Amino acid sequence: MTRPTAGKVRKSLAVLTAAALLAVTAGCSSPTSNKAEDGPVEIRFSWWGNAGRADLTNKAIAEFEAANPNIKVKPEYGDISGYFDKLATQMAANDAPDVITMGGAYPAEYANRGALLDLGKVQGSLDLTKIDQGALENGQVKGKQYGVSTGANALAIVVNPAVFTAAGVPMPDDSTWSWDDFARIARDITAKSPKGTYGTATVLTHDSLDAFARQRGESLYTQDGQLGLGKQTVQDYFDYSLKLSESGAAPSASETVEKLNVSTEQTLMGMGKAGMMLTWSNSLTALSKASGADLKLLKLPGEKPTPGIWLQSSQFYTISARSKHTDAAAKLVNFLVNNQAAAKIIQSDRGIPGNSEMRAAIQDLLTPQGKVEADYINQIGKMDFAPTYIGPTGSTAVSEITARINTDVLFKRLTPEKAAEQWLSESKAAIGK
Repeated sequence: MTRPTAGKVRKSLAVLTAAALLAVTAGCSSPTSNKAEDGPVEIRFSWWGNAGRADLTNKAIAEFEAANPNIKVKPEYGDISGYFDKLATQMAANDAPDVITMGGAYPAEYANRGALLDLGKVQGSLDLTKIDQGALENGQVKGKQYGVSTGANALAIVVNPAVFTAAGVPMPDDSTWSWDDFARIARDITAKSPKGTYGTATVLTHDSLDAFARQRGESLYTQDGQLGLGKQTVQDYFDYSLKLSESGAAPSASETVEKLNVSTEQTLMGMGKAGMMLTWSNSLTALSKASGADLKLLKLPGEKPTPGIWLQSSQFYTISARSKHTDAAAKLVNFLVNNQAAAKIIQSDRGIPGNSEMRAAIQDLLTPQGKVEADYINQIGKMDFAPTYIGPTGSTAVSEITARINTDVLFKRLTPEKAAEQWLSESKAAIGK
């Protein structure tokens, strides 16, 4: 789980507005209840995703309600492009859902603003003892548990072998390939495919900048919340992105911008018009369904001698600090991560479960694509990679900064060198360092 331009600008502004208003609304909000409730209650549960995810989640909710007849769950979901804008507005209005799905640096961002519940307060209703330690740590901020991992995820190159075959381009060896190999292969596919089909579906992303840095012994953020990468790495990143577009390996600048906010079905990979796409591993099932193709996962280029990849929680379940029904909310989260009925419905849609008992429960039920995702996560889990640090407060704005400046590079409004200077300046300002 799942970071574009104009929407990102609005989101950053909305988060700042929410932060300013939280202090005002906190004083007049209703007291939080951490006690078990006997009477019927209704809680709201928000998430993002396509129709397939909504169908699975609603089925899991129905199972939960059957097991907990005094708790009614109201689902709230939508596309990722507007999800965090809406959430920031809800937070500012003291109208946040009770259970909130988050991703990336958002748990830290909102926890540091006092908007999320310390889950230690609901441990009577939320059992985290069976969750893998690494998955637990992913959801911790300053030693406190604010999020529960929905499952493990990792960056990957999704490939469509049929596009490779049609172009007469051999599949790469992902144990040895480099970023130069990736660019060359992508150019070859574009050149040997029908117009409108490209070697790679996307420009590089904010997440791949982190991987790019880690392969150089750096990192996007340090343990103490500073930027952990230098100007040359950022410049090389933007230069590589530009060359992919200029060479035809990736779509043109205008085509790229058009695809920034589209659904899975409307991506080039989802339409069967791309050989490769850098994205998260748990996208495989949805992309396979959209394209109707037997897609595969490859490790990132350039992983030797220094791996840049890492295991990350696909998403997190969090609870609003202002929820009036924290016991019921905690019971829902507990059901989603610890109940076999929920696991068998959701399977790998939100990543490979962090509870080993749930992994065992779904192993034989996984689709072929789900098994590919699980095998990939197992491969990554055996790698010796550097630790990962959650971004500091303000880091969600860095995602927008990266996408916006990359767009300026693609349209040649900025050179890669000037782009790197601007990125460092704006990113340092965003995190207050």
